[in-house]
Amino acid sequence: MTHELTAFPLARASSDPAVSGGWWRDAVIYQVYVRSFADSDGDGVGDLRGVRERLPHLARLGVDAVWLTPFYVSPQADGGYDVADYRAVDPLFGDLADADDLVRAAHALGLRVIVDVVPNHTSERHPWFQEALAGVPGARERYLFRPGRGVDGSLPPNDWESVFGGPAWTRVPDGDWYLHLFAPEQPDLDWEHPEVAEEFASVLRFWLDLGVDGFRVDVAHGMVKAPGLPDIGRGAQATLIGTEPLPFFDQDGVHAIHRSWRRLLDSYGGQRIGVAEAWAPTSERLALYVRPDELHQAFNFRFLNCPWDPAAMRTVIDESLASTSAVGAPTTWVLSNHDVVRHVTRYGGGAQGLARARAAALLMLALPGSAYVYQGEELGLPEVTDLPAEARRDPAFRRRTTAAGPGAGGAGGPADASAADGQDGQDGLRDGCRVPLPWSGDEAPYGFGSGGSWLPQPEDWGGLSVAAQTGDPHSTLELYRAALELRRAMPGLGAVEAGQGGPADEWPGAGAGPAVYARGMRWRPAPEGVLLFTRPGFACTVNTRPTAVEMPSPGRPVLSSAPVETDGRTVRLPSDSCTWWAF
Repeated sequence: MTHELTAFPLARASSDPAVSGGWWRDAVIYQVYVRSFADSDGDGVGDLRGVRERLPHLARLGVDAVWLTPFYVSPQADGGYDVADYRAVDPLFGDLADADDLVRAAHALGLRVIVDVVPNHTSERHPWFQEALAGVPGARERYLFRPGRGVDGSLPPNDWESVFGGPAWTRVPDGDWYLHLFAPEQPDLDWEHPEVAEEFASVLRFWLDLGVDGFRVDVAHGMVKAPGLPDIGRGAQATLIGTEPLPFFDQDGVHAIHRSWRRLLDSYGGQRIGVAEAWAPTSERLALYVRPDELHQAFNFRFLNCPWDPAAMRTVIDESLASTSAVGAPTTWVLSNHDVVRHVTRYGGGAQGLARARAAALLMLALPGSAYVYQGEELGLPEVTDLPAEARRDPAFRRRTTAAGPGAGGAGGPADASAADGQDGQDGLRDGCRVPLPWSGDEAPYGFGSGGSWLPQPEDWGGLSVAAQTGDPHSTLELYRAALELRRAMPGLGAVEAGQGGPADEWPGAGAGPAVYARGMRWRPAPEGVLLFTRPGFACTVNTRPTAVEMPSPGRPVLSSAPVETDGRTVRLPSDSCTWWAF
């Protein structure tokens, strides 16, 4: 149905920041996992020049911005989330000139650039931590060093567990212990120390001066710990993240940090933004991170973790919109990232998983607010579940095999372990979603680079490559391209401010029963297992059932994740599908 795109003007009110209040409020942001995107020098690892050379793919896809995972100097104990120098590019990925060239090239294509900042912890190789180990006076005060418990101090200071498994404390030769909520190579900083805040303000200015458009804040919920570092009193703590209050996450003190960063961002022109990777027990707690004087966006992990169930999806959507609306912020929607099992596999894998993933993508892109696309989801890539143990790089995998830890996750939060259980031993670990992208050709490394790929690619990925899917009207890539073009073209999509409802928001089924209203969006009555909502001039249907459903036609179909049959009055919605309608 992509031939109908020209029926709509290729502009929307939200394309003007003065109208929308900010470009980020309805932006589609593409996450690049740098080491797996494109390799320019043949060493098997993606790099900044490779990203720059492939930017035309993202421009053609139709996204508004690119988020880059860490490329700073790092021993790579956790894929670059263990930073040894925040102002330099690791030689593995290039140099500062490559970073500068990438930003300029992206801007020339109309793409903004967001980079990761990692403020909860540094690398153990960071000069500050090396000074702390060497006994330099005052150096340990920048981190969370504590004496141990027990007569001889041989027990950890409390019962906290690492997100990667095992204790969250490591003892140094002189007897003190240091806190690391993630890997031992990632010691946590003490944000009560003024030098820490001063240093990170300087780091942010460094990259803002280079021209980046914002920061994704890793572990934005973790920089402040509860006073006294109290025990939790139970194990399997990684499973509690984002569901229950914890003394090391989502403490109220983090908000003062984010307010100071917001003031810094606002001091620069060009609408620079901060994005919180924050896990909170409720939607209301998460909304605190995006109050008007704090960060601009926060990832909506509840939507990512939502099962393929219409009632659950509607609840998450309603609660997400209500909580962010209460603070005047946009909601963000995300289905996958570098820390979780890809949603094709989470939704069941195979043909069923792909059908649901395509439908979920259209649902996500139809909702009010901003959306994030993880590299490769536009290709319909599944999780790679059969990686050999010797190829795995995830530190959570190494800790689990040696310490039988309680769970795995990203440097910012737990992987969706429950969704991955039983999937060929992946157990929610993260290498399977980080396998390098297929660009072209029938054999590995599928155009990724001339020197192979740092993680092995499946033998059947040739048909999933960018080249293979380009021009195929039935491909997932062309579905994403069409959806993003329509999202720009249809006035009722994208911006949370677009068409706030009212008498003008009429459609063929108007008045048929009560409607739940949120930000220009209304839920409408629909058959069991079907979600139906409208926005001005637009309707979206999602059939979550395993069989087709017949219902009155909501309008004129303009895009669908699977072929629909309609005579203009009724429609037969395919199973596990989403359709966009104009009226």
